[in-house]
Amino acid sequence: MRADRELAAAARRLAQLKGWSRRGAAVAAGAATALAFAPFYALPLMALGYSVLVLLIDGAAAGPRPRRAAFAVGWFFGFGFHLVGLYWMAFSFFVQAEEFAWMAPFAVTGMPAFLGLFMGAGAALAAALWRPGWRRIFVFAAVWMAFEYARGHVLTGLPWNLPAQALAGTAIGAQSAAWIGAYGLSLIVIAIASAPAAFAAEGRVLRGVLASLIGAGLLYAAGAVRLAGPEPGAHDDIFVRIIQPNIPQREKIDPEFYGRNFGRHLALSKGDAPGLLYVVWPENAAALIDESADALRGVSGALPAHAVLLTGSVRRARDASDATRYYNSVAIVAETPAGPAVIAHYDKHHLVPFGEYLPLQGLLRRAGLAQLAPYDDGFTPGGGPWVWSAAGPPFAPLICYEAIFPGELYPRGQRPEWLVAVTNDAWFGDTSGPRQHLDQARLRSIETALPMARSANTGISALIDAKGRLLSRIRLYTEGRIDAPLPKPLAPTLYSRIGDVGFLILFLVVLFLGFAPPSPARVRR
Repeated sequence: MRADRELAAAARRLAQLKGWSRRGAAVAAGAATALAFAPFYALPLMALGYSVLVLLIDGAAAGPRPRRAAFAVGWFFGFGFHLVGLYWMAFSFFVQAEEFAWMAPFAVTGMPAFLGLFMGAGAALAAALWRPGWRRIFVFAAVWMAFEYARGHVLTGLPWNLPAQALAGTAIGAQSAAWIGAYGLSLIVIAIASAPAAFAAEGRVLRGVLASLIGAGLLYAAGAVRLAGPEPGAHDDIFVRIIQPNIPQREKIDPEFYGRNFGRHLALSKGDAPGLLYVVWPENAAALIDESADALRGVSGALPAHAVLLTGSVRRARDASDATRYYNSVAIVAETPAGPAVIAHYDKHHLVPFGEYLPLQGLLRRAGLAQLAPYDDGFTPGGGPWVWSAAGPPFAPLICYEAIFPGELYPRGQRPEWLVAVTNDAWFGDTSGPRQHLDQARLRSIETALPMARSANTGISALIDAKGRLLSRIRLYTEGRIDAPLPKPLAPTLYSRIGDVGFLILFLVVLFLGFAPPSPARVRR
Protein backbone atom coordinates (compact mmCIF):
# COMPACT_ATOMS: atom_id res chain seq x y z
CA MET A 1 0.00 0.00 0.00
CA ARG A 2 1.17 3.49 -0.82
CA ALA A 3 0.32 4.81 2.67
CA ASP A 4 2.35 2.04 4.25
CA ARG A 5 5.33 2.78 2.04
CA GLU A 6 5.19 6.47 2.86
CA LEU A 7 4.92 5.81 6.58
CA ALA A 8 7.81 3.35 6.42
CA ALA A 9 9.94 5.92 4.61
CA ALA A 10 9.13 8.53 7.27
CA ALA A 11 10.03 5.99 9.98
CA ARG A 12 13.40 5.33 8.35
CA ARG A 13 14.13 9.06 8.14
CA LEU A 14 13.37 9.45 11.85
CA ALA A 15 15.61 6.55 12.78
CA GLN A 16 18.44 8.03 10.70
CA LEU A 17 18.37 11.45 12.37
CA LYS A 18 21.54 12.46 14.18
CA GLY A 19 22.84 15.22 16.39
CA TRP A 20 20.55 18.12 17.15
CA SER A 21 17.99 16.96 14.60
CA ARG A 22 17.51 13.79 16.65
CA ARG A 23 17.38 15.74 19.92
CA GLY A 24 14.90 18.23 18.52
CA ALA A 25 12.68 15.40 17.33
CA ALA A 26 12.87 13.86 20.82
CA VAL A 27 11.84 17.14 22.48
CA ALA A 28 8.93 17.52 20.04
CA ALA A 29 7.82 13.91 20.61
CA GLY A 30 7.86 14.42 24.38
CA ALA A 31 5.91 17.68 24.14
CA ALA A 32 3.33 16.05 21.85
CA THR A 33 2.93 13.14 24.27
CA ALA A 34 2.18 15.56 27.12
CA LEU A 35 -0.85 16.85 25.15
CA ALA A 36 -2.52 13.46 25.73
CA PHE A 37 -3.20 14.57 29.32
CA ALA A 38 -5.76 17.00 30.71
CA PRO A 39 -7.10 19.31 29.52
CA PHE A 40 -6.41 18.27 25.90
CA TYR A 41 -6.72 14.43 26.02
CA ALA A 42 -5.17 14.18 22.54
CA LEU A 43 -4.59 10.43 22.94
CA PRO A 44 -3.39 9.84 19.35
CA LEU A 45 -0.47 12.16 20.12
CA MET A 46 0.64 9.73 22.83
CA ALA A 47 0.87 6.98 20.20
CA LEU A 48 2.73 9.35 17.89
CA GLY A 49 5.12 10.51 20.61
CA TYR A 50 6.10 7.08 21.94
CA SER A 51 6.36 5.60 18.44
CA VAL A 52 8.74 8.38 17.42
CA LEU A 53 10.72 7.76 20.59
CA VAL A 54 11.11 4.06 19.72
CA LEU A 55 12.29 4.96 16.22
CA LEU A 56 14.83 7.43 17.62
CA ILE A 57 16.13 4.74 19.98
CA ASP A 58 16.35 2.45 16.93
CA GLY A 59 18.76 4.92 15.39
CA ALA A 60 20.70 5.40 18.61
CA ALA A 61 21.01 1.65 19.21
CA ALA A 62 22.37 1.09 15.69
CA GLY A 63 25.03 3.79 15.91
CA PRO A 64 28.23 4.36 17.86
CA ARG A 65 28.02 4.57 21.67
CA PRO A 66 24.38 3.40 21.65
CA ARG A 67 23.69 3.78 25.38
CA ARG A 68 24.99 7.34 25.48
CA ALA A 69 23.07 8.29 22.34
CA ALA A 70 19.87 6.65 23.66
CA PHE A 71 20.25 8.43 27.01
CA ALA A 72 20.31 11.75 25.15
CA VAL A 73 17.19 10.77 23.19
CA GLY A 74 15.35 9.80 26.38
CA TRP A 75 16.48 12.88 28.29
CA PHE A 76 15.38 15.30 25.57
CA PHE A 77 12.07 13.45 25.24
CA GLY A 78 11.60 13.72 29.02
CA PHE A 79 12.50 17.40 29.02
CA GLY A 80 9.87 18.17 26.37
CA PHE A 81 7.31 15.96 28.09
CA HIS A 82 7.69 17.50 31.53
CA LEU A 83 8.13 21.05 30.23
CA VAL A 84 4.66 20.91 28.66
CA GLY A 85 3.14 18.68 31.34
CA LEU A 86 4.40 20.62 34.38
CA TYR A 87 4.68 24.22 33.12
CA TRP A 88 1.89 25.18 35.53
CA MET A 89 4.20 24.75 38.53
CA ALA A 90 5.78 28.10 37.66
CA PHE A 91 2.52 29.93 38.44
CA SER A 92 2.93 29.29 42.17
CA PHE A 93 6.03 31.49 42.24
CA PHE A 94 4.04 34.50 41.02
CA VAL A 95 1.49 34.50 43.87
CA GLN A 96 4.14 36.27 45.96
CA ALA A 97 6.03 37.54 42.96
CA GLU A 98 8.09 40.08 44.88
CA GLU A 99 9.74 37.25 46.81
CA PHE A 100 9.65 34.17 44.59
CA ALA A 101 9.20 35.19 40.92
CA TRP A 102 12.95 34.97 40.28
CA MET A 103 12.74 31.22 40.98
CA ALA A 104 10.11 30.50 38.29
CA PRO A 105 12.48 30.08 35.31
CA PHE A 106 14.66 27.71 37.32
CA ALA A 107 11.64 25.66 38.40
CA VAL A 108 10.03 25.45 34.97
CA THR A 109 13.27 24.20 33.39
CA GLY A 110 15.00 22.57 36.36
CA MET A 111 12.21 20.13 37.18
CA PRO A 112 11.91 18.80 33.59
CA ALA A 113 15.71 18.56 33.43
CA PHE A 114 15.82 16.49 36.61
CA LEU A 115 12.86 14.25 35.75
CA GLY A 116 14.30 13.76 32.28
CA LEU A 117 17.14 11.81 33.93
CA PHE A 118 14.71 8.95 34.65
CA MET A 119 13.60 8.83 31.02
CA GLY A 120 17.15 9.13 29.79
CA ALA A 121 18.21 6.19 31.95
CA GLY A 122 15.22 4.18 30.72
CA ALA A 123 16.09 4.81 27.09
CA ALA A 124 19.76 3.96 27.69
CA LEU A 125 18.95 0.63 29.33
CA ALA A 126 16.37 -0.17 26.66
CA ALA A 127 18.99 0.43 23.96
CA ALA A 128 21.41 -1.88 25.76
CA LEU A 129 18.76 -4.61 25.72
CA TRP A 130 17.35 -3.75 22.27
CA ARG A 131 15.83 -6.63 20.30
CA PRO A 132 14.92 -6.88 16.62
CA GLY A 133 11.38 -6.45 15.30
CA TRP A 134 8.31 -6.29 17.48
CA ARG A 135 10.11 -7.66 20.56
CA ARG A 136 11.77 -4.31 21.17
CA ILE A 137 8.35 -2.80 21.89
CA PHE A 138 7.97 -5.06 24.91
CA VAL A 139 11.56 -4.45 26.01
CA PHE A 140 10.96 -0.71 25.71
CA ALA A 141 7.63 -0.80 27.58
CA ALA A 142 9.00 -2.85 30.48
CA VAL A 143 12.23 -0.89 30.93
CA TRP A 144 10.53 2.48 30.48
CA MET A 145 7.94 1.68 33.14
CA ALA A 146 10.63 0.43 35.54
CA PHE A 147 12.05 3.95 35.49
CA GLU A 148 8.58 5.53 35.66
CA TYR A 149 8.04 3.48 38.82
CA ALA A 150 11.35 4.81 40.13
CA ARG A 151 10.20 8.36 39.32
CA GLY A 152 7.18 7.75 41.52
CA HIS A 153 9.28 6.66 44.51
CA VAL A 154 12.81 8.10 44.48
CA LEU A 155 13.37 11.21 46.65
CA THR A 156 9.74 11.07 47.90
CA GLY A 157 8.55 10.50 44.30
CA LEU A 158 6.56 12.46 41.75
CA PRO A 159 4.21 10.09 39.87
CA TRP A 160 2.55 12.97 38.01
CA ASN A 161 1.33 12.31 34.46
CA LEU A 162 1.89 8.58 34.49
CA PRO A 163 0.63 7.24 31.13
CA ALA A 164 -2.51 5.79 32.75
CA GLN A 165 -3.54 9.27 33.84
CA ALA A 166 -4.24 10.23 30.22
CA LEU A 167 -7.14 7.76 30.24
CA ALA A 168 -8.76 9.18 33.38
CA GLY A 169 -10.58 11.93 31.51
CA THR A 170 -13.31 9.32 31.03
CA ALA A 171 -14.10 6.61 33.53
CA ILE A 172 -14.26 3.84 30.91
CA GLY A 173 -10.64 4.12 29.82
CA ALA A 174 -9.12 3.85 33.29
CA GLN A 175 -11.16 1.00 34.81
CA SER A 176 -8.32 -1.53 34.43
CA ALA A 177 -6.57 0.31 37.27
CA ALA A 178 -8.95 -1.53 39.60
CA TRP A 179 -7.00 -4.71 38.82
CA ILE A 180 -3.45 -3.61 38.07
CA GLY A 181 -3.23 -0.06 39.44
CA ALA A 182 -1.89 3.04 37.73
CA TYR A 183 1.56 1.56 37.15
CA GLY A 184 0.23 -1.64 35.60
CA LEU A 185 -2.20 0.27 33.40
CA SER A 186 0.61 2.61 32.39
CA LEU A 187 2.68 -0.37 31.25
CA ILE A 188 -0.15 -1.51 29.00
CA VAL A 189 -0.64 2.04 27.69
CA ILE A 190 3.07 2.31 26.80
CA ALA A 191 2.97 -0.98 24.88
CA ILE A 192 -0.18 0.04 23.00
CA ALA A 193 1.08 3.56 22.27
CA SER A 194 4.44 2.41 20.88
CA ALA A 195 2.97 -0.46 18.83
CA PRO A 196 2.83 1.61 15.59
CA ALA A 197 6.63 1.41 15.51
CA ALA A 198 6.67 -2.38 15.99
CA PHE A 199 6.95 -3.38 12.32
CA ALA A 200 8.45 -0.17 10.91
CA ALA A 201 11.70 -1.87 9.95
CA GLU A 202 9.71 -4.33 7.83
CA GLY A 203 7.86 -1.53 6.07
CA ARG A 204 4.54 -2.54 7.72
CA VAL A 205 3.70 0.51 9.84
CA LEU A 206 -0.05 0.08 9.34
CA ARG A 207 0.17 -3.37 10.90
CA GLY A 208 1.52 -1.75 14.05
CA VAL A 209 -1.18 0.92 13.93
CA LEU A 210 -3.80 -1.82 13.70
CA ALA A 211 -2.24 -3.61 16.68
CA SER A 212 -2.40 -0.36 18.63
CA LEU A 213 -6.07 0.17 17.77
CA ILE A 214 -6.95 -3.40 18.74
CA GLY A 215 -5.12 -3.02 22.05
CA ALA A 216 -6.93 0.23 22.80
CA GLY A 217 -10.25 -1.36 21.89
CA LEU A 218 -9.64 -4.26 24.29
CA LEU A 219 -8.67 -1.84 27.06
CA TYR A 220 -11.87 0.15 26.65
CA ALA A 221 -13.94 -3.05 26.37
CA ALA A 222 -12.54 -4.17 29.73
CA GLY A 223 -13.56 -0.80 31.15
CA ALA A 224 -17.07 -1.18 29.77
CA VAL A 225 -17.38 -4.61 31.42
CA ARG A 226 -16.45 -3.22 34.84
CA LEU A 227 -18.74 -0.23 34.46
CA ALA A 228 -21.60 -2.61 33.62
CA GLY A 229 -21.07 -4.47 36.90
CA PRO A 230 -22.86 -3.87 40.23
CA GLU A 231 -23.60 -0.25 41.02
CA PRO A 232 -22.43 1.14 44.38
CA GLY A 233 -25.54 3.18 45.17
CA ALA A 234 -25.64 5.75 47.97
CA HIS A 235 -26.67 6.09 51.60
CA ASP A 236 -30.17 7.43 52.20
CA ASP A 237 -29.37 8.86 55.64
CA ILE A 238 -25.80 10.14 55.27
CA PHE A 239 -25.01 13.23 53.23
CA VAL A 240 -21.96 15.18 52.13
CA ARG A 241 -21.67 18.92 51.50
CA ILE A 242 -18.54 19.94 49.58
CA ILE A 243 -17.60 23.62 49.73
CA GLN A 244 -15.67 25.56 47.07
CA PRO A 245 -15.24 29.18 48.27
CA ASN A 246 -13.17 30.35 45.26
CA ILE A 247 -10.77 32.56 47.21
CA PRO A 248 -7.81 33.95 45.20
CA GLN A 249 -4.53 32.66 46.60
CA ARG A 250 -3.14 36.11 47.32
CA GLU A 251 -6.19 36.82 49.51
CA LYS A 252 -6.14 33.37 51.09
CA ILE A 253 -2.69 33.95 52.58
CA ASP A 254 -3.25 37.60 53.52
CA PRO A 255 -4.12 37.97 57.26
CA GLU A 256 -6.37 40.94 56.46
CA PHE A 257 -8.78 38.57 54.70
CA TYR A 258 -8.79 35.70 57.22
CA GLY A 259 -12.06 36.74 58.86
CA ARG A 260 -13.84 37.35 55.56
CA ASN A 261 -12.59 34.06 54.14
CA PHE A 262 -13.79 32.12 57.16
CA GLY A 263 -17.18 33.80 56.91
CA ARG A 264 -17.46 32.80 53.25
CA HIS A 265 -16.95 29.15 54.19
CA LEU A 266 -19.61 29.42 56.89
CA ALA A 267 -22.13 31.08 54.57
CA LEU A 268 -21.71 28.38 51.93
CA SER A 269 -22.09 25.64 54.55
CA LYS A 270 -25.44 26.67 56.06
CA GLY A 271 -28.55 24.57 55.68
CA ASP A 272 -30.04 21.46 57.23
CA ALA A 273 -29.88 17.91 55.95
CA PRO A 274 -32.24 14.97 56.57
CA GLY A 275 -29.54 12.85 58.22
CA LEU A 276 -25.92 12.80 59.27
CA LEU A 277 -24.09 15.52 57.34
CA TYR A 278 -20.39 15.75 56.54
CA VAL A 279 -19.29 19.24 55.49
CA VAL A 280 -15.94 19.32 53.69
CA TRP A 281 -13.86 22.49 53.43
CA PRO A 282 -10.67 22.77 51.34
CA GLU A 283 -7.03 22.74 52.39
CA ASN A 284 -6.07 25.32 55.02
CA ALA A 285 -9.60 26.75 55.14
CA ALA A 286 -9.47 27.29 58.91
CA ALA A 287 -5.94 27.66 60.21
CA LEU A 288 -5.50 27.11 63.97
CA ILE A 289 -9.24 26.51 64.39
CA ASP A 290 -8.55 24.44 67.50
CA GLU A 291 -7.14 27.58 69.16
CA SER A 292 -10.14 29.81 68.44
CA ALA A 293 -13.27 29.44 70.56
CA ASP A 294 -14.99 32.09 68.40
CA ALA A 295 -14.34 30.11 65.23
CA LEU A 296 -15.70 26.93 66.80
CA ARG A 297 -18.82 28.77 67.97
CA GLY A 298 -19.24 30.13 64.45
CA VAL A 299 -19.15 26.61 63.04
CA SER A 300 -21.65 25.43 65.64
CA GLY A 301 -24.02 28.27 64.80
CA ALA A 302 -23.85 27.72 61.04
CA LEU A 303 -24.11 23.92 60.86
CA PRO A 304 -26.86 21.62 62.11
CA ALA A 305 -26.21 19.71 65.33
CA HIS A 306 -25.82 16.42 63.44
CA ALA A 307 -23.10 17.80 61.16
CA VAL A 308 -19.40 16.96 61.23
CA LEU A 309 -16.98 19.46 59.69
CA LEU A 310 -13.87 18.14 57.93
CA THR A 311 -11.72 21.16 57.23
CA GLY A 312 -8.24 21.78 55.99
CA SER A 313 -6.34 23.49 58.76
CA VAL A 314 -2.94 24.31 60.17
CA ARG A 315 -2.15 23.27 63.70
CA ARG A 316 0.85 23.91 65.87
CA ALA A 317 2.31 21.98 68.74
CA ARG A 318 5.41 21.95 70.93
CA ASP A 319 7.91 19.15 70.47
CA ALA A 320 10.14 17.56 73.10
CA SER A 321 12.64 20.41 72.82
CA ASP A 322 9.85 22.99 73.31
CA ALA A 323 10.15 24.16 69.69
CA THR A 324 6.96 25.04 67.83
CA ARG A 325 6.08 22.67 64.99
CA TYR A 326 3.48 23.40 62.31
CA TYR A 327 1.39 20.73 60.61
CA ASN A 328 -0.73 20.85 57.46
CA SER A 329 -3.83 19.12 58.79
CA VAL A 330 -7.44 18.11 58.48
CA ALA A 331 -9.36 19.11 61.59
CA ILE A 332 -12.52 17.18 62.50
CA VAL A 333 -15.02 19.44 64.26
CA ALA A 334 -18.14 18.11 65.95
CA GLU A 335 -20.49 18.86 68.82
CA THR A 336 -19.46 17.38 72.17
CA PRO A 337 -21.16 17.58 75.59
CA ALA A 338 -18.86 20.52 76.31
CA GLY A 339 -19.72 22.26 73.04
CA PRO A 340 -18.13 22.36 69.58
CA ALA A 341 -14.58 21.08 69.52
CA VAL A 342 -11.86 19.68 67.30
CA ILE A 343 -12.14 15.99 68.14
CA ALA A 344 -9.21 14.82 66.01
CA HIS A 345 -6.51 15.97 63.63
CA TYR A 346 -4.94 14.24 60.66
CA ASP A 347 -1.49 15.60 59.80
CA LYS A 348 -0.24 15.44 56.23
CA HIS A 349 2.64 12.97 56.04
CA HIS A 350 3.73 13.31 52.39
CA LEU A 351 4.88 16.91 52.15
CA VAL A 352 5.74 18.79 48.95
CA PRO A 353 9.48 19.46 48.63
CA PHE A 354 10.22 23.21 48.34
CA GLY A 355 6.49 23.96 48.76
CA GLU A 356 6.02 22.74 52.34
CA TYR A 357 9.54 22.00 53.47
CA LEU A 358 13.05 22.66 52.22
CA PRO A 359 15.24 19.59 51.62
CA LEU A 360 18.83 20.03 52.84
CA GLN A 361 17.56 23.13 54.56
CA GLY A 362 20.83 24.55 55.86
CA LEU A 363 22.68 24.17 52.57
CA LEU A 364 19.91 25.50 50.34
CA ARG A 365 19.13 28.44 52.60
CA ARG A 366 22.72 29.56 52.36
CA ALA A 367 22.22 29.46 48.58
CA GLY A 368 19.27 31.85 48.96
CA LEU A 369 16.41 29.36 48.51
CA ALA A 370 13.28 29.13 50.64
CA GLN A 371 10.11 27.08 50.72
CA LEU A 372 6.70 28.59 49.92
CA ALA A 373 5.21 27.60 53.31
CA PRO A 374 4.82 30.70 55.50
CA TYR A 375 6.79 29.25 58.43
CA ASP A 376 10.53 29.42 58.96
CA ASP A 377 11.05 25.66 59.12
CA GLY A 378 8.12 24.68 56.90
CA PHE A 379 5.69 21.98 57.91
CA THR A 380 6.45 18.87 59.94
CA PRO A 381 5.25 15.57 58.44
CA GLY A 382 2.60 13.52 60.20
CA GLY A 383 2.83 9.87 61.13
CA GLY A 384 1.35 8.35 57.97
CA PRO A 385 -1.99 7.42 56.38
CA TRP A 386 -4.92 7.42 58.77
CA VAL A 387 -8.51 6.22 59.02
CA TRP A 388 -11.14 7.79 61.26
CA SER A 389 -14.77 7.16 62.05
CA ALA A 390 -16.70 10.25 63.13
CA ALA A 391 -20.28 9.17 63.89
CA GLY A 392 -20.57 7.32 60.57
CA PRO A 393 -18.68 5.33 57.93
CA PRO A 394 -14.88 5.41 58.40
CA PHE A 395 -12.97 7.62 55.99
CA ALA A 396 -9.36 8.28 55.02
CA PRO A 397 -8.34 11.95 54.66
CA LEU A 398 -5.91 13.08 51.96
CA ILE A 399 -4.33 16.50 51.70
CA CYS A 400 -3.51 17.79 48.20
CA TYR A 401 -0.30 16.09 47.00
CA GLU A 402 -1.09 12.86 48.88
CA ALA A 403 -3.78 11.91 46.36
CA ILE A 404 -1.22 11.41 43.58
CA PHE A 405 0.43 8.35 45.17
CA PRO A 406 -1.15 4.99 44.29
CA GLY A 407 -1.47 2.52 47.15
CA GLU A 408 -0.67 5.03 49.91
CA LEU A 409 -4.15 6.26 50.83
CA TYR A 410 -4.79 4.35 54.04
CA PRO A 411 -3.00 1.85 56.32
CA ARG A 412 -3.01 -1.73 55.05
CA GLY A 413 -5.75 -3.73 56.72
CA GLN A 414 -7.77 -0.61 57.66
CA ARG A 415 -9.88 -0.06 54.55
CA PRO A 416 -12.25 2.90 54.98
CA GLU A 417 -15.62 3.32 53.25
CA TRP A 418 -14.81 6.64 51.57
CA LEU A 419 -12.04 9.12 50.92
CA VAL A 420 -11.91 12.82 51.77
CA ALA A 421 -9.50 14.95 49.72
CA VAL A 422 -8.87 18.59 50.55
CA THR A 423 -6.65 20.69 48.33
CA ASN A 424 -5.82 24.19 47.24
CA ASP A 425 -4.85 24.40 43.57
CA ALA A 426 -5.29 28.19 43.51
CA TRP A 427 -1.48 28.38 43.49
CA PHE A 428 -1.49 27.14 39.89
CA GLY A 429 -4.09 29.32 38.20
CA ASP A 430 -6.37 28.34 35.33
CA THR A 431 -3.88 25.84 33.90
CA SER A 432 -3.50 22.13 33.24
CA GLY A 433 -2.42 21.47 36.84
CA PRO A 434 -5.81 21.47 38.64
CA ARG A 435 -7.36 19.38 35.87
CA GLN A 436 -4.57 16.82 35.95
CA HIS A 437 -4.87 16.69 39.75
CA LEU A 438 -8.57 15.80 39.45
CA ASP A 439 -7.78 12.94 37.07
CA GLN A 440 -5.40 11.47 39.62
CA ALA A 441 -8.14 11.61 42.23
CA ARG A 442 -10.40 9.65 39.86
CA LEU A 443 -7.71 6.99 39.48
CA ARG A 444 -7.47 6.60 43.27
CA SER A 445 -11.22 5.93 43.47
CA ILE A 446 -11.00 3.35 40.68
CA GLU A 447 -8.01 1.61 42.28
CA THR A 448 -9.70 1.32 45.67
CA ALA A 449 -13.40 1.13 44.69
CA LEU A 450 -13.99 3.92 47.22
CA PRO A 451 -15.97 7.13 46.64
CA MET A 452 -14.24 10.44 47.22
CA ALA A 453 -15.46 13.83 48.40
CA ARG A 454 -12.97 16.37 47.03
CA SER A 455 -12.98 20.00 48.16
CA ALA A 456 -10.67 22.41 46.33
CA ASN A 457 -10.42 26.11 47.17
CA THR A 458 -10.80 27.38 43.60
CA GLY A 459 -11.64 24.01 42.03
CA ILE A 460 -12.09 21.51 40.78
CA SER A 461 -14.26 20.20 43.64
CA ALA A 462 -16.09 16.96 42.93
CA LEU A 463 -18.00 14.01 44.28
CA ILE A 464 -16.54 10.85 42.74
CA ASP A 465 -18.13 7.41 42.98
CA ALA A 466 -16.41 4.06 43.53
CA LYS A 467 -15.97 3.60 39.76
CA GLY A 468 -14.24 6.94 39.26
CA ARG A 469 -17.27 8.67 37.76
CA LEU A 470 -17.88 12.34 38.48
CA LEU A 471 -21.31 12.44 40.12
CA SER A 472 -21.04 16.18 40.54
CA ARG A 473 -18.37 18.85 40.21
CA ILE A 474 -17.88 22.60 40.49
CA ARG A 475 -16.04 24.28 37.65
CA LEU A 476 -12.68 25.92 38.16
CA TYR A 477 -12.85 29.44 39.61
CA THR A 478 -16.52 29.18 40.55
CA GLU A 479 -17.99 29.60 44.03
CA GLY A 480 -20.44 26.91 45.04
CA ARG A 481 -21.19 23.72 46.91
CA ILE A 482 -22.23 20.15 46.24
CA ASP A 483 -25.03 18.59 48.31
CA ALA A 484 -25.54 14.89 47.78
CA PRO A 485 -26.05 11.54 49.50
CA LEU A 486 -22.74 9.90 50.38
CA PRO A 487 -21.95 7.20 47.76
CA LYS A 488 -21.25 3.68 49.00
CA PRO A 489 -18.07 1.72 48.32
CA LEU A 490 -17.79 -1.40 46.21
CA ALA A 491 -16.05 -4.61 47.22
CA PRO A 492 -12.26 -4.32 47.51
CA THR A 493 -10.51 -4.39 44.15
CA LEU A 494 -7.71 -6.74 43.19
CA TYR A 495 -5.34 -3.79 43.29
CA SER A 496 -6.40 -2.83 46.81
CA ARG A 497 -5.63 -6.40 47.91
CA ILE A 498 -2.25 -6.99 46.23
CA GLY A 499 -1.02 -3.48 45.43
CA ASP A 500 1.82 -3.23 42.93
CA VAL A 501 2.41 -6.99 42.91
CA GLY A 502 0.12 -7.03 39.85
CA PHE A 503 2.37 -4.48 38.16
CA LEU A 504 5.44 -6.59 38.96
CA ILE A 505 3.85 -9.72 37.45
CA LEU A 506 2.79 -7.81 34.35
CA PHE A 507 6.26 -6.30 34.09
CA LEU A 508 7.87 -9.75 34.12
CA VAL A 509 5.40 -11.06 31.52
CA VAL A 510 6.07 -8.13 29.19
CA LEU A 511 9.83 -8.46 29.68
CA PHE A 512 9.58 -12.18 28.88
CA LEU A 513 7.73 -11.37 25.66
CA GLY A 514 10.51 -8.97 24.76
CA PHE A 515 13.13 -11.69 25.10
CA ALA A 516 11.07 -14.60 23.78
CA PRO A 517 12.98 -16.48 21.04
CA PRO A 518 11.57 -16.20 17.53
CA SER A 519 9.43 -19.05 16.32
CA PRO A 520 11.18 -21.83 14.33
CA ALA A 521 9.24 -20.83 11.20
CA ARG A 522 10.48 -17.29 11.57
CA VAL A 523 14.09 -18.48 11.98
CA ARG A 524 13.90 -20.62 8.82
CA ARG A 525 12.80 -17.63 6.78
